[in-house]
Amino acid sequence: MVNYWLEGLKIAIQPNNLILMLIGTIGGIIVGALPGVTSSMGIILLLPFTYYLDPKSAMLMLAGMYSGSMFGGSISAILLGVPGTPSASATLLDGYPLGKQGKGGKAILTALYASTAGGILSGIVLVFLAPELAKFALRFSPVDYFALSIFGLTIIASVSGRYLVKGLIAGILGLFISTVGVENIRGSTRFTFGIPALTAGFELLPVLIGVFAIAEILLELEQREKEYKIQHTLTSSFLSWEEIKSLLIPILVGAVIGITIGIIPGTGGTIATYLAYNELRRWSKNKQKFGKGAIEGVAVVECANNAVTGGALVPTLALGVPGDVVTAVMLGAMILIGVRPGPLLFQARPDLIYSFFAGWFIIQFMMLGTGFISSLTAPYILKIPKNILMPIVLVFAIIGSFAIRNSLYDVAVAIIFGLIGYFMRKHNFPQAPLVLGVILGPMAETNLNRALILSRNDWSILVRSPISLTLLILSVLSIVFAVISFRKESK
Repeated sequence: MVNYWLEGLKIAIQPNNLILMLIGTIGGIIVGALPGVTSSMGIILLLPFTYYLDPKSAMLMLAGMYSGSMFGGSISAILLGVPGTPSASATLLDGYPLGKQGKGGKAILTALYASTAGGILSGIVLVFLAPELAKFALRFSPVDYFALSIFGLTIIASVSGRYLVKGLIAGILGLFISTVGVENIRGSTRFTFGIPALTAGFELLPVLIGVFAIAEILLELEQREKEYKIQHTLTSSFLSWEEIKSLLIPILVGAVIGITIGIIPGTGGTIATYLAYNELRRWSKNKQKFGKGAIEGVAVVECANNAVTGGALVPTLALGVPGDVVTAVMLGAMILIGVRPGPLLFQARPDLIYSFFAGWFIIQFMMLGTGFISSLTAPYILKIPKNILMPIVLVFAIIGSFAIRNSLYDVAVAIIFGLIGYFMRKHNFPQAPLVLGVILGPMAETNLNRALILSRNDWSILVRSPISLTLLILSVLSIVFAVISFRKESK
């Protein structure tokens, strides 16, 4: 174990990897700070650059983008009252009032300290919990993997929010897309309509670029008249010792709730932040301060927000089941760069896993340094007009699609899925279920076929394995819980 850590640290501190982590972190902060450019889009836009990198370096760069974007979302929430990412929406409850009071710099630094603490604490949990979960998952047979993929697909119900039916439709569409091409057991072609290019199915990256990036660009360009202006200046940036001490409890509350929620598949940062904010406010002696500019409110939200990152990576790395929407995109990114998350990854690639663990902690300190600078430069970054920014992002998206195989076909796929994603956003169809269907569909199909071959088409094998039976019961409970939540929200 010590040897793995030393080897991982040695890889992480190589100069090229440090530079890549720094670029990823800075890019993540910028992406997170820009309203309309989400963490998922940032990871997708980074993919073409990581595609030809060594997988260890690519993973570190993606981790930088993931962590940086979660903090970056707080900047626009505090300065503009517009959260850069959905999970930063709770930050503006106290962050924006602080900004309007001329204490935006202090609020951003509070968010930075809390985000760093959340990232480090969740990283510790990731390091200790993910390998143990992976060891347990090594006992899985094909039928257990099938049940696991079904459990992963039930996340669709959770990430669909108020649009449960539309989420299910999107998930079915994703499963259908995953069946296009050559069937992996018998080798027959499906839904290719005589088009040779469809034989290999759809490349995941153009699908992701289209559904998330191009669709978002089209929507932002449609609303380009809506520009944001910073109405106040940054003063009183530094926190006093008393203020720093007052952040300890909020950070502890945010870390515990953020990590716990992050580990549960299908939850995500938004739920964690509001839950942490509500609990801190409930037990606080100064309830009246919340909502009017309490730095404790900013700290608990931002700590929970970043604590989700490490927590959500536990099931993603150990089981190949994403913890939330962003890790669903991360899962796709890992597959594209040749990393197959799951229990075998911990045995086959300890160099990659432990360099990722070591890099994760380095990234948190990089975020601390670059985040401090960003608190001074953020007002200038946020002044970039959308009619300049979005065309640049579109060019990167198209180049990224083309660069996979130097193929215009992939560009066409990205554009077509961009239009599909645009339609989905306009009509409130959540996009994450479609991606989950595309990623988990082949895993479910392959392992079901293997299980049935081994059992000679005996379907009772699905409930004879204790692990499979447990996962299927959890799948049913997950759906029931989502339906109950949906009904409560509908009332």
